Amino acid sequence: MESQTETHRKQKKWLRLLLFPLPLQGHVIPMLQLANLLYSKGFSITIIHTCFISSPKYPSKNPHFTFHSIPNGLSKSECSNADNLVSFISLLNANCAEPFRDCLVKLLSDVSDEPVAGLISDSTWKFTDSIAKSLQLPRFVLRTTNISSFLALAALPLLQEKGYLPKQESQEEKPVIELPPLKVKDIPVFKTQDQEGLHQTIAALVEQTKSCTGVIWNSFEELEHGSLTDFRYNFRVPIFPIGPLHKYFPVPSTSLLSQDQSAISWLNKQAPNSVIYVSFGSVASIEKSEFVEIAWGLANSEQPFLWVVRPGSVIGSEWLEPLPKGFMEEIKERGHVVKWAPQQEVLAHTAVGGFWTHSGWNSTLESFCEGVPMICHPCFGDQRVNARYVSDVWRIGVHLENKVDRFEIAKVVRKLLVEAEGHEIRDRILQFKKMANQSTQQQGSSYRSLESLVSQILSSQSQGKL
Repeated sequence: MESQTETHRKQKKWLRLLLFPLPLQGHVIPMLQLANLLYSKGFSITIIHTCFISSPKYPSKNPHFTFHSIPNGLSKSECSNADNLVSFISLLNANCAEPFRDCLVKLLSDVSDEPVAGLISDSTWKFTDSIAKSLQLPRFVLRTTNISSFLALAALPLLQEKGYLPKQESQEEKPVIELPPLKVKDIPVFKTQDQEGLHQTIAALVEQTKSCTGVIWNSFEELEHGSLTDFRYNFRVPIFPIGPLHKYFPVPSTSLLSQDQSAISWLNKQAPNSVIYVSFGSVASIEKSEFVEIAWGLANSEQPFLWVVRPGSVIGSEWLEPLPKGFMEEIKERGHVVKWAPQQEVLAHTAVGGFWTHSGWNSTLESFCEGVPMICHPCFGDQRVNARYVSDVWRIGVHLENKVDRFEIAKVVRKLLVEAEGHEIRDRILQFKKMANQSTQQQGSSYRSLESLVSQILSSQSQGKL
């Protein structure tokens, strides 16, 4: 496919797309996957990125793209505080607007040999809407969450009006009648001292969704048909559910963290479907007390485990210092702890029988696609919505809802790996795996949506919106 595309490029002048990811792993990865997908369709690709994710590996692993870096104005301490998402994203939006506009103006004037067909921006970049309009540039939005969680975010003003917010501990188990199957505790919230300001920002981003040229989703029609129907009714804007993005073809690793390949060599020694893989993503942090309960829960389950402990993810510790005394001696060869793992490769491994996850959307989709049942342990935001759908709607995982407790952890791990309920969950998720894989094949729903996206890009450019 790429050789045909290269021939096409040589035969005629083609079009360039400008892509602007948010500098967090869960946002960079799907944006680069989308970039490779659109490149395979014949577009030239320019990635605009902040210095926060500047790395020689990006150009070296993607030599077919052009990269342009813009300053983000953040100090080292502000960059290291990326786990405080609300503050971090707010600072980025405040600091990057002018550098982004300057870069965009320069690119629009410099690439006359390859006309710019449009901008694809991460949905969290608030300023790209007004800048694209001022330059008459078609702006598509990539949303790295799923449709169901977006609808929950869009409903926050209504939920506040109905009295669900601010959350009351005594009401957490109460159903949200307006958003079944969610409970009050599932409403997406983020830690910040300015909740009102956050809600205003979310409302503005939701409103901007209505004015963009199109919304691209890393999801697929069969999985979220009901939510897509609701979105189409409430948002009269073209939408393109083209996921799972990572299933179209292999692309170079886009992880911002160094991957420990010892995870694979350890898995090679384990029995099929015997290992619980534990990873809470690239941002979430946990308390030391939770870390200790997780450690003993894994040990008490008596099941093999591969545990990713990201440096700095345990609050107040650098890495494994809070591990209980004698823990490593207790588990011996039954457990393996790494700082980061090649997750897609891990989930595809025959030894992995379950995934204990923070329920971020990328991780949830990757587990879908490999047919790996989940233990859901959401931390914030859309993760709570994802976990509720995994456990209660799709029924392909177990929701660890209560306080983190070593005995409950051991019980849930055994349920997923060795008990009859776990086998039933595995049978169900294998059907979802088949569904996800078919969606990206020729004539699949996501493949057809991708073709529609390409047509929309070409149509927007040819109508003289530049």
